[in-house]
Amino acid sequence: MALDLLPKSMLKAIDLLPDANTPVTLFTRHSIREVVTGQGLAGYDLQLTTQGRDLAEAWGAYLIDNTDRIIQHCISSPIQRCVDTAALMIQGADNTSHENNTHHIEIVAKGLLVEPGSFVLDIKQAAPFFRQQGALGFINSFVNNSLPGMKHPITGVVDVLELIYETHPTGQNGLSLAVSHDTILAAIIAVISKRTHIEESDWPDMMEGLFVWFEGDHFIDSHLKWIWRGKKGDLSIRDFQTLDKK
Repeated sequence: MALDLLPKSMLKAIDLLPDANTPVTLFTRHSIREVVTGQGLAGYDLQLTTQGRDLAEAWGAYLIDNTDRIIQHCISSPIQRCVDTAALMIQGADNTSHENNTHHIEIVAKGLLVEPGSFVLDIKQAAPFFRQQGALGFINSFVNNSLPGMKHPITGVVDVLELIYETHPTGQNGLSLAVSHDTILAAIIAVISKRTHIEESDWPDMMEGLFVWFEGDHFIDSHLKWIWRGKKGDLSIRDFQTLDKK
């Protein structure tokens, strides 16, 4: 069964979601892709495997059948494996017995969901450190604001959160998808959790994601709520944003 490959944290997260009156966004890593060796960035040309395609479609169907929600919006990294993940999740949702289908959902590519774009300002400055440190070391350096060519970590995270806020569903039973990459998810989870160091065990698996929603009528005055690996979090955006000035 395709869902056997889904990170177990995702099924547990469904039980922690707010009621259907509160719209949520699933901010997720893409599904299972081809294997890459070495510690550099996974190439843009790596595609989903057959298992990865089946998993994305099955997960999309499961979400609709088990949350009483409807996919309303979708944003994605422009990299093909992310776009394919989004399309397959929507296709899976569309194939359920739910009375509302989602075939009309446009997948909008967003540069803030890929690197360079999210956190990297100058790839020539930043790239050597990625090659030297690997993905985990690079993200740990980033969250400590110790890399050249990068945004301040809080600034970078706020930029992505604001994008999610702007594309967040507004109606009852609303669900949005935001499909991105492991490095971006790892950094965001670390920064909003106010952690300065993460381990390999903290790294997001393929098709693992963060459920988020906002309370407040304006982004700057809102509270971010999230679910990650069975735990809930809460963050005042205004208070959070001021931390990069200290």
